[in-house]
Amino acid sequence: MLRLASRDPGFAAAFARLVKDRRESDDNVARDVQTIIEDVRLRGDEALAEYTERFDHHLPADDEWRISAEACRQAFDDLPPELRAALELAAQRIRDYHQAQLPEDRDYTDAAGIRLGAKWTAVDGAGLYVPGGRAAYPSSLLMNAIPAKVAGVGRLVVVTPTPKGVVNPLVLAAAHLAGVDEIWRVGGAQAIAALAHGTDRIAPVDVITGPGNAWVAEAKRQLYGVVGIDMVAGPSEILVIADAKNDPQWIAADLLSQAEHDPAAQSILITDDAGFADQVADTVGVEIALLPTAKVAKASWEAHGTIIVVDSLDEAPALANALAAEHVEIATDDPERLFAQIRHAGSVFLGRMTPEAIGDYVAGPNHVLPTGRRARFSSGLSVLDFMKRTSFIAVSDASILAVGPAAVALAEAEGLAAHARSIELRLGL
Repeated sequence: MLRLASRDPGFAAAFARLVKDRRESDDNVARDVQTIIEDVRLRGDEALAEYTERFDHHLPADDEWRISAEACRQAFDDLPPELRAALELAAQRIRDYHQAQLPEDRDYTDAAGIRLGAKWTAVDGAGLYVPGGRAAYPSSLLMNAIPAKVAGVGRLVVVTPTPKGVVNPLVLAAAHLAGVDEIWRVGGAQAIAALAHGTDRIAPVDVITGPGNAWVAEAKRQLYGVVGIDMVAGPSEILVIADAKNDPQWIAADLLSQAEHDPAAQSILITDDAGFADQVADTVGVEIALLPTAKVAKASWEAHGTIIVVDSLDEAPALANALAAEHVEIATDDPERLFAQIRHAGSVFLGRMTPEAIGDYVAGPNHVLPTGRRARFSSGLSVLDFMKRTSFIAVSDASILAVGPAAVALAEAEGLAAHARSIELRLGL
């Protein structure tokens, strides 16, 4: 675990190294993924079968690749009542939040008499990746599928690995609740390639979203342009800004909530109290020992965990903006004061009673968020990731006289004679 203090002479250089720490895929992953994508493009289902047998140690029969709607409904019906109610609560809150994101069409006539506007339409098909390796996440399925449904996507396709043929029934239950149209037993870069290029079994989609490992993220990056993607997601991150009034056990648990995802995950605490920093560091060790995910959490904390002691929490927003973390908690008496200065973050959690984990499940905003400092230029998943905007123009006989001569002048200045002529003819020139 790295310990920094902003008053130390070497802090600026050490913090810069922390900011530049990518923790993401290397050239070997990129080469492997490129090979897999090309193989699936050329050999389709045959390649999918070979990769699934190799990586998931399972080869579905011809009629087992697609999991039936009946199996998903049965998984939902078989849930314990309290778990079914929890899933339904999460789904409803996610739906309500994303319903409010739907953009409005525009249609107006300007002073020149030209009708202008734009209309929003959903993509025809969306592919949703649901991890199934280190852990299975029904919450991720809801966070991806529900915004797509709200957007109006016609065909929702889930791909998820089923190691040794085992599928998590909670994932199937979530697929039923969200109204997923297809769910396929395939994962990894090969699943992303199948969604993008299509195979005999799996028809291609227009947009691919959802988190995954380094190979999945790299496949999405390489296939952007063939399909749209939500983002290239890397290992999870959390930045906690906390004063000494917090319970160190709470803060330790918050830091570990992301560390348990992945050995490459990053958990950072910024505090203005060195004694509190010591307490949190000690408590993290105790909390790790209590976790069934201790091996992963310990590896993450030891390799990437960081505690930064500042003289004043007024220093925290500038550091947070440089880190542009996926999740930022502000556990202070007046979180709004610091929040007003946060410009780059995937999602922000305000106050001592708002752990990041509440956002992963039932708060409503999407938990698919930019990592690796991409919050500087991108946002979390929303209905807009499943929609596109088409502008429209309608020029009348009168309005072309108002703007046409300027368009002709610009076309001629660019040396595009056919552009100019197409307007001149309408002007009677």
